[in-house]
Amino acid sequence: MNILLVYPEFPDTFWSFKHALRFIRKKASLPPLGLLTVAAMLPPEWEKRLVDVNVTALKDKHLEWADYVFISAMTVQRDSARQIIARCKQAGVRVVAGGPIFASEHEQFEGVDHFVLGEAEITLPPFLADLERGRAERIYTTTEFPDIRETPVPMWELAALNRYASMCIQFSRGCPFNCEFCDVTALFGHKPRTKTAGQIIVELDGLYDLGWRGQVFFVDDNLIGNKKVLKTELLPALIAWQKGRDGIPFNTEVSINLADDEELMQLMAEAGFDTVFIGIETPDEDSLAECSKKQNKNRDLVEDVKRIQRAGLQVQGGFIVGFDSDTPSIFQRQIDFIQKSGIVTAMVGLLQAIPGTQLYERLRREGRLQEGLTGDNVDGTTNIISRMNLDTLRAGYRRIMEHIYSPKHYYERVRTFLWEYRPPKIKPPLDRERVLAFFRSIVRLGILGKERFHYWRLLLWTLFHRPRLFPEAVTFAIYGYHFRKVCERRLVDDQAVATRRARRKRY
Repeated sequence: MNILLVYPEFPDTFWSFKHALRFIRKKASLPPLGLLTVAAMLPPEWEKRLVDVNVTALKDKHLEWADYVFISAMTVQRDSARQIIARCKQAGVRVVAGGPIFASEHEQFEGVDHFVLGEAEITLPPFLADLERGRAERIYTTTEFPDIRETPVPMWELAALNRYASMCIQFSRGCPFNCEFCDVTALFGHKPRTKTAGQIIVELDGLYDLGWRGQVFFVDDNLIGNKKVLKTELLPALIAWQKGRDGIPFNTEVSINLADDEELMQLMAEAGFDTVFIGIETPDEDSLAECSKKQNKNRDLVEDVKRIQRAGLQVQGGFIVGFDSDTPSIFQRQIDFIQKSGIVTAMVGLLQAIPGTQLYERLRREGRLQEGLTGDNVDGTTNIISRMNLDTLRAGYRRIMEHIYSPKHYYERVRTFLWEYRPPKIKPPLDRERVLAFFRSIVRLGILGKERFHYWRLLLWTLFHRPRLFPEAVTFAIYGYHFRKVCERRLVDDQAVATRRARRKRY
């Protein structure tokens, strides 16, 4: 049996980093961890190949070789997934689909022959058994949660590792919190389930043996959901694993209560973590209460962020506007918070209702849902009929994005972070591509870019005040270029929509 695993294309979005990746000559940020893990669950005698459309084209010869195509995708990959499925059907290849978008929208993909939904550790084995007997059903799903201590090591060897900026592994699934807009608990439950530390070390050894020396992203939705296991098992194992190696940097997602635990922050930094993404959402207490974000309430969120930064962890932040409690003052408050906190990578989006979430069900009952869920966090769209006037909401959102990603304010925020940040003692050495990226940034940003004044000012400031953080300053300059490109395109698209709407009203 020949199995072709296909991963659809990510459009040009905030997290695609497409414009930044060009500086380091990489094609994509991350390989498709889900498909590589599923590949390891398939019969060992089957032939397997991976085509990640983000790094290589899907060719007719790939489909001619395949007996089955396995595809996984997120909502933002919807258009590419549809195109790939159509090509498979035209070529006469049967399609097996799983992953987030198919879990919530499988009825919209008529070209798929079999849906293996939920966590594959449970739903894939019965599908494979039925397939062997020649009577595979169309849908396999479950409400159970598997023991991920039985999850196999992903088949890294299927991926062209040199085409990616980072690798990814998973330690836990599930989150103890209950945020109304989040689908993590609906998908993976409230009780975090973890792999063993030994499993993670085997996965890291596999990557290291294949020659990987770059960043590794722990894709957990909340790595600190089970602090006890993290402190007593995983982090000590990672600290021991790092010894004698070049210092592999890790990053992950956590909740803001990390700031309450000095020991945990110290252990994470010592283990090699240098970046954490945190859902800040909003500085407004009423909106936090509305969305059940209790872990963020009654805090000095700016000071919490700075405490984490001083522990050696860069904080990336997620922010939302469009809660029912929001008033027009929220736009300036979000700007002020982001600038003051020094959160350089600030993802700001309009509130969206994802199928399966408590928010989605509440708004469905209230009759406040509409079409238009794109899965793009920063495209300025929403599938919610908001309490705030929609034009006011969109204008306020544009104001936030234009401000925080304008060269002046973005570079100010970088300096705010670099001044606060206390880097770990052990830093990975610079590789050849990062050095070349610096010289490319000189040309693209320092000579040709409209931000060249701010670029040179940042580099000179860093050399005088925080010289050890010079590589970070260059990286942030490159990230800023990507963020501005994405925001500028979105704002142009938004203006075009507004113009068409005005013309329709006129005529």
